[in-house]
Amino acid sequence: MKRCSKRGTFLPAAPTQKPPVRSCSYKTALVFAQPVPRGGFCPDTSSLAVRMKHGDTAFGYLVVALQRGLGVDVEEQKLMEEDIAYALHNIEMSETREKIQKEHDSLQKQVIQSQRLEAVGRLAGGVAHDFNNMLGVIMGYTELAMDNVDSQNPLHSILKEILSAAHRSSEITRQLLAFARKQTIRPKVLDLNETVESTLKMLRRLIGEDIDLQWIPRARLWPVKIDPAQVDQMLANLCVNARDAITGVGRITIETDNVTVDKTLQREHPEFSPGDFVLLSVTDNGCGMDKQTLDNIFEPFFTTKEVGKGTGLGLATVYGIVQQNGGFIHVSSEEGKGATFRVYLPRQEREWKSSGSELGAEIPLSQGETVLLVEDETAILNMSKTMLERLNYRVLTATKPDGALQLAHEHGLTIDLLLTDVIMPRMNGRELAQRLQASCPQMKTLFMSGYTADIIARHGVLEEGVHFIQKPFPLKNLAHKIRSVLNGE
Repeated sequence: MKRCSKRGTFLPAAPTQKPPVRSCSYKTALVFAQPVPRGGFCPDTSSLAVRMKHGDTAFGYLVVALQRGLGVDVEEQKLMEEDIAYALHNIEMSETREKIQKEHDSLQKQVIQSQRLEAVGRLAGGVAHDFNNMLGVIMGYTELAMDNVDSQNPLHSILKEILSAAHRSSEITRQLLAFARKQTIRPKVLDLNETVESTLKMLRRLIGEDIDLQWIPRARLWPVKIDPAQVDQMLANLCVNARDAITGVGRITIETDNVTVDKTLQREHPEFSPGDFVLLSVTDNGCGMDKQTLDNIFEPFFTTKEVGKGTGLGLATVYGIVQQNGGFIHVSSEEGKGATFRVYLPRQEREWKSSGSELGAEIPLSQGETVLLVEDETAILNMSKTMLERLNYRVLTATKPDGALQLAHEHGLTIDLLLTDVIMPRMNGRELAQRLQASCPQMKTLFMSGYTADIIARHGVLEEGVHFIQKPFPLKNLAHKIRSVLNGE
């Protein structure tokens, strides 16, 4: 059939073999209703109902209004039925293919994004060990030098700046490892409301007096398992990001809630996982973001800020922390309408206990104990030995596990603490500790490493009850950690 210029009117094409029926004009409508009897060639015929079906799919009935006294050839009717049904089938298939292609493009985009983030993660993990070792040497010797210089001496302020720069460099490393989901963490079951409330004072100082910080906690919030320091880090980065999006006076709202992700919600957000989650959301009334910015906000080093105003690691760090703790994050924003970051953390069923203590202001010293220090990096060995001696410990040193075993054999039961690196040639720190424990059963062990958590975990060092300190470590942290291990805390 060919379509006339008059809307809704069709002219049937003439059959090629049979004599044509008189041409006539039809008014057509596609009706999804009860079947209408087929029309035929008779003077009383005023309508024709053609069933539209292709394969196993029925599309309905095409009802054609005829001028009274006109009829339709049976072959023409069959041709009408097949052609229009086939056209409708193609339209449906085209829509299905378009939908499948969009879903495929979306999944491919997620895979590419994941691969890019993983590549940067591997790079971050690869350099972290050596970088942390060198930072440890810089920080350790700077602290020791500051202790020997009067605070009024100009050299003291110079050393203070060096130490401050080393700490900032260490923080950048931690952010990279957080993004890569490979930093060393100590998760515990906690009430997220209590953790957030403990940071509100710090957050208010961080965002300034012009911005109103509102806190809306959900009562009877489910517990979660996460390192409290990571919660602080997430909130700080999200609130700083919100602050920078606000010009002048504004508002930031932090909320918590219990959320169950079902299949319906998962269909709307494919990145979500079904189950029970605790929601932590941060909302601002700032400038908002366009779609292009939203597509890139979690990429490391991506920033819309001026040069020197941001590292581009803040939101990437948040993304890494969320992923590392088995959660997911969703962002909604429009230009000029602010933004909301929603962090979903898995619900923890187990009961929790409040624990933990702050480092005291004073540095605890040795009570006459002997420490066996094992470190294959000479610079780290010498610096750590100097720090331990400053804390009044008697120190035995070895650069290799074999040398440590020999020293232990010579000193027997006089070794109170083994402070050893985790990754070493021929024998790792865990194996060394097990062999020494046989001859020195009263000896305590403290592991240290600059490697990322995924590598350390392979050696069982991050298991429950095992004592560990991450390089680089300040003198105060080392002093408190050693005292805690020796006291059996």
